Amino acid sequence: MAEAYQAVAFQFTVTPDGIDLRMSHEALKQIYLSGVHSWKKKFIRFKNGIITGVFPASPSSWFIVLVGVMSTMYAKIDPSLGLIAKINRTLDTTGYMSNQTQNIVSGVLFGTGLWVALIVTMRYSLKMLLSYHGWMFAEHGKLSSGTKIWMALVKLFSGRKPMLYSFQSSLPRLPVPAVKDTVNRYLESVRPLMDDEEFGRMEGLAKDFAFNLGPRLQWYLKLKSWWATNYVSDWWEEYVYLRGRGPIMVNSNYFAMDFLYLSPTTMQAARAGNIIHAILLYRKKLDRQEIKPILLMGSTVPLCSAQWERMFNTSRIPGEESDTLQHVKDSKHIVVYHKGRYFKVWLYHDGRLLKPREIEQQMQRILDDGSEPQSGEEKLAALTAGDRVPWAKARRAYFSHGKNKQSLDAIEKAAFFVTLDDIERGYAKEDPVRSLDAYAKSLIHGKCYDRWFDKSFTLIIFKNGRMGLNAEHSWADAPIVGHLWENVMATDYLELGYSEDGHCKGDTNQNIPVPTKLQWEIPEECEEIVERSLSTAVALADDVDLSSFYFDTFGKGLIKKTKTSPDAFVQLALQLAHYRDMGKFSLTYEASMTRLFREGRTETVRSCTVESCNFVRSMEDPTESNENKLKFFRLAAAKHQHLYRLAMTGSGIDRHLFCLYVVSKYLAVDSPFLKEVLSEPWRLSTSQTPQQHIDLKKNPEMLSCGGGFGPV
Repeated sequence: MAEAYQAVAFQFTVTPDGIDLRMSHEALKQIYLSGVHSWKKKFIRFKNGIITGVFPASPSSWFIVLVGVMSTMYAKIDPSLGLIAKINRTLDTTGYMSNQTQNIVSGVLFGTGLWVALIVTMRYSLKMLLSYHGWMFAEHGKLSSGTKIWMALVKLFSGRKPMLYSFQSSLPRLPVPAVKDTVNRYLESVRPLMDDEEFGRMEGLAKDFAFNLGPRLQWYLKLKSWWATNYVSDWWEEYVYLRGRGPIMVNSNYFAMDFLYLSPTTMQAARAGNIIHAILLYRKKLDRQEIKPILLMGSTVPLCSAQWERMFNTSRIPGEESDTLQHVKDSKHIVVYHKGRYFKVWLYHDGRLLKPREIEQQMQRILDDGSEPQSGEEKLAALTAGDRVPWAKARRAYFSHGKNKQSLDAIEKAAFFVTLDDIERGYAKEDPVRSLDAYAKSLIHGKCYDRWFDKSFTLIIFKNGRMGLNAEHSWADAPIVGHLWENVMATDYLELGYSEDGHCKGDTNQNIPVPTKLQWEIPEECEEIVERSLSTAVALADDVDLSSFYFDTFGKGLIKKTKTSPDAFVQLALQLAHYRDMGKFSLTYEASMTRLFREGRTETVRSCTVESCNFVRSMEDPTESNENKLKFFRLAAAKHQHLYRLAMTGSGIDRHLFCLYVVSKYLAVDSPFLKEVLSEPWRLSTSQTPQQHIDLKKNPEMLSCGGGFGPV
């Protein structure tokens, strides 16, 4: 209990002889080491800020430029075309420097200016190069000579050993497509879903918008795109995520699952020890920007890394009209939930990160704690699972002072949240279907009161040592959490490991303070709000019909051998399956990313196309030849790939129309076209997260169950 240590660091007694001062050396030591740790982090952040700030150059290049400038000056050569002489004359008017000092200062000032100019030039050149996306539309596996030259130039201007955020200032801005182009692509996307009369009506609305109101709204959007870093992302975060007043559980949060077959240990505390330690190692790398930026096209084209910034120490704060995201720079504790109790666990001791065995010891102390939950404590997290407005009002009324505020602060400012579940979950060979379904449902909503859905992510460790993750959606998209999760699983299994008896490797440490129970004073009125939120959440959870389908007949390797995109293959399979199930075609959502641009997030690929419908009809026609079916399949797959590439390169449909709609609301003008477009329901919502870290060819046993979202 670090608070207790600090409280007794100084004790004094007033006696007739004066003040008797006693100091706790152990407490002072912990305070000193904590301060050293904080200053180390500040220094590392300052150093990394400089390195990232001068990218694609390096700090050492400043010295090289200065040496070059000074050498030419001493060789009686003027590299500045008279600028150094002008600086010299200006300095001469001060009268404080000798001629030699003036020459040195002039050379340093010119050299520094030249260095800054070179950085700006290189950065602008790299941004211009990265604005080219023609490589994405080239035939797979075939690079033109022009593309090869472009790749060489990108690598030349990308500097050496880029850090996580090095490319941020060199990434291009998301372009605003022309209104007519977006409207035409929209009409093309809905053509297979409408009859001639309905399509004619929609075409009239669309053309009227494109010629009248659209250009006016577009002007404001272009103005925003010139001023803001990204014309979509802030509005997307606010209006799609933070302003949603319904439950975020199921509707917004998503989940990630453990290895499918592999169970490194069956000991709950041990698995928690390794996984928490692995997550903290990842956070350490993140703080130091040691995580490499994601690069496409043969480690050439960088993706935006902005979403990593709020991975840790972040919580969603409820508001009556809109939520906010609270992010603190550092957090030295986590909060653990077990059997209705909340515990604060410190992550550092003696100025260092707790080792896996020490974290296991802390988790075991919590598991062995037999105390009962305080009144109103057990189901408190149901507030984060229900509607947002009751939670916002309850937070303001009952959690803004005293014990409740301190305990809520501990949760919201924790590095992340951990649940030690009291049930067993995971894949079971004897009942693979129902076991995976129950496992996934437990991760997406649990009991509706045993995950803190507002935290950036909740780590869930089940009684049998299996695990999972529930992530809040507003701060980042699934590939970012997927990157963390794959790294953590690989670190757990390949690096940290376990002893033969299932414990974490290493020794326990009895000097580490025990976890602290959070204290609550929950009035009856608040308990009633908790129960109402729980009732809302349980109704939502019970309405979720979740099925995890394990397919092992073939994988993407076989699909690639047919020279087909695995994504297009799966999307066409979904279209065929959906048509056979429902007997009709439906508006289909597939998430794509726009992280080729600064602060890019997602775009929609409308997977139901004229070409995909033709393919589906051919498959359902017994008189159609296999040759024609294959032809329709190729055309549909090529169309899907083209749409995916358009979405990735800023020429999607839905984000542009969404932003035009937001502008129309700000201007208080009504658009029948936009209103109808944004009210169309997505009957089929799909998503896929790429494998980024684990090499399944080297370690096939590390196959993961994946993850998922609730129904949109």
